[in-house]
Amino acid sequence: MPVTSEVQTILDFIAAAGEVPREQLTPTELRESYSLMSATGTKAEMASVADRAAPGPAGDIPVRVYVPTSEPGPRPVLVYFHGGGWVIGDIETHDCTARAVAEASGATVVSVDYRLAPENPFPAALEDCVAAVRWVADNAGELDIDPARLAVGGDSAGGNLAAVVAHELRSGGGPEVCFQLLVYPVTDGTMAHPSVEENAEGYFLTKDTMDWFWEQYVGDGDRTGARVSPMHLPDEALAGLPAALVITAEYDPLRDEGEAYAARLAAAGVEVTSRRFDGMIHGFFSMRDLVPEGKVAVDEAGATLRRALA
Repeated sequence: MPVTSEVQTILDFIAAAGEVPREQLTPTELRESYSLMSATGTKAEMASVADRAAPGPAGDIPVRVYVPTSEPGPRPVLVYFHGGGWVIGDIETHDCTARAVAEASGATVVSVDYRLAPENPFPAALEDCVAAVRWVADNAGELDIDPARLAVGGDSAGGNLAAVVAHELRSGGGPEVCFQLLVYPVTDGTMAHPSVEENAEGYFLTKDTMDWFWEQYVGDGDRTGARVSPMHLPDEALAGLPAALVITAEYDPLRDEGEAYAARLAAAGVEVTSRRFDGMIHGFFSMRDLVPEGKVAVDEAGATLRRALA
């Protein structure tokens, strides 16, 4: 199907506004632009929201803890990693998304402000995310969460980090993760899947931008290493990973690699739901106020988390 009328309105607005060539902008300027774009949105009311700091390999990692209800805990918890190509985004740009997922799932959400590339290339973001999950589990009592009901999740580059973190923790001493929420995740640095070319231009995230993000994250390093491209994990490493919900969008360069990763997980015996939203573009999960399918996706993610973390 074509993009929906709501999505077309967004694409028309972007086209009318024009785009400064990426090479003319610094990462700082890109971050400022992304922050402005993400500044509006409905913010679900929470019982409490608190900014904390988790110890990390290069110093404290800012995290934001969202508690959706005042019902007594301990509650399940989702540790969430924001998108933005490992270069842009933070806990502020994804504040509305974290609140929405917390409201829909009933789980405490801990949003992680990991270090960004190119100032902090791979493996800085991954190391911060692993450290943040371990801090959450180690401080379960204080956070009033149940470490036996711990999930990881994220969108785009955050989905990449969630997928890799799930494997790192399983193979590196825990804590145990029981679910993965992977929203249009980056899974394969080869960028060789058909949707990369089919949706290369005109649908918000472009092929060239994705290639640039990869350059910032790994530089001249190997894009196919399993710690940056979970698609390249061997079969035996996929077996036993936690259950997953993989959400993709029809008009997204990342569509096929997300669905291919879901298929590989399923083939390895992992319980997986792969859900494509037709007529949607990359980023729609955070566009709930503009496209109805964004709210449907968040509600579906919340319902799935409720079941998985019951």
